[in-house]
Amino acid sequence: MTDFAATKALFQMPDGVIYLDGNSLGPLPKAAPARMDAAMRDEWGELLITGWNKAGWMAQPAKLGDRIARLIGAEAGHVVLGDTLSIKVYQALASALEMVPDRRVILSDSGNFPSDLYMAEGLIKTLGKGHELRVVAPEEVEANITDEVAVLMITEVDYRTGRLHDMARLTRKAQEAGAITVWDLAHTAGATAVDVSGAGADFAVGCTYKYLNGGPGAPAFIYVAPRHADAARPALSGWLGHEAPFAFETSYRAGPGIERMRVGTPPVLAMAALETALDIWDMTTMDAVRARSIQLTELFIDRVEAACPMLELASPRDPAMRGSQVSFRFADGYAAIQALIARGVIGDFRAPDIMRFGFTPLYLDHADVEAAAAIIAEVMQKRLWDAPEYKTRARVT
Repeated sequence: MTDFAATKALFQMPDGVIYLDGNSLGPLPKAAPARMDAAMRDEWGELLITGWNKAGWMAQPAKLGDRIARLIGAEAGHVVLGDTLSIKVYQALASALEMVPDRRVILSDSGNFPSDLYMAEGLIKTLGKGHELRVVAPEEVEANITDEVAVLMITEVDYRTGRLHDMARLTRKAQEAGAITVWDLAHTAGATAVDVSGAGADFAVGCTYKYLNGGPGAPAFIYVAPRHADAARPALSGWLGHEAPFAFETSYRAGPGIERMRVGTPPVLAMAALETALDIWDMTTMDAVRARSIQLTELFIDRVEAACPMLELASPRDPAMRGSQVSFRFADGYAAIQALIARGVIGDFRAPDIMRFGFTPLYLDHADVEAAAAIIAEVMQKRLWDAPEYKTRARVT
């Protein structure tokens, strides 16, 4: 049984803050500064370039990939870290399209994170082969899986509302129709119990700076199913994806398995911070986290709806149909979120009217939820958000 009080004690949290934005950026593991200091002083500082061998820097992307594999239901040896999530989306999508050369439709939905759609648009223009990005409403995805579709590219949890897609069902239908699946787990990894292997997913990608608490700019990961691992051609044929990087050949030969999905030099210092977050994840299971997440989100919805009739629930009411976040619609949602942040409850805003709150049981408990709901009730009932200082938009919302 997970001791969530123990995991909570391992994160740094400013006094007076209830943090409900871990779905955008996880908080700092207390062990991270010392680990990064050691990586800089003892490894980089003392070992210099020999750190690639002596400190194991070159092996980090695969070793950490295996630790993340446990959290997403992936087979060992089929997840690797490096680069950004947008890069990993591009890699997975390009490889998937090559596997279905006679089709031209990429099917996605309007709940997909915009960056994924942008990467698809850019890839389509680069390929110049008449591909089409077909975007439908989330609830219409299944009905639009036809024999025209080359790739189904979906973010499992809608970043705005928290709506949760059925990965297994959609993957099965897509594959029955002859399509390849690419799943974005940015709002899933560390939030819900994922089983990419059991669902039969072809490719999956995700970031480590949200629920996995790796820190701002922490590297992304990519999963390739074992059946594709030695066949998928990496569109971004980077040096470290080469079969023999230090042979310095002038032509590219893809490395074995998941290694071919490496591109550039791994972010060693960022991975050092991520290690400390994964140490905390080793103290629990995704089933335990998911069960506690449902308890917390249900309590939050109950308390907020009872006190704030002006807020409209945007997330699915059924906890089985949503990720680890709760969203409410409110016309002045941006100002309301700023008023909450000023009072120590940190959520965020997504245009045009979504007030979004993320729940991570590793550092949130029932008392936090009760306290946050009370502050939200005060801000909304007293219209404390209706002040000029809360209505000026910052660059990041």
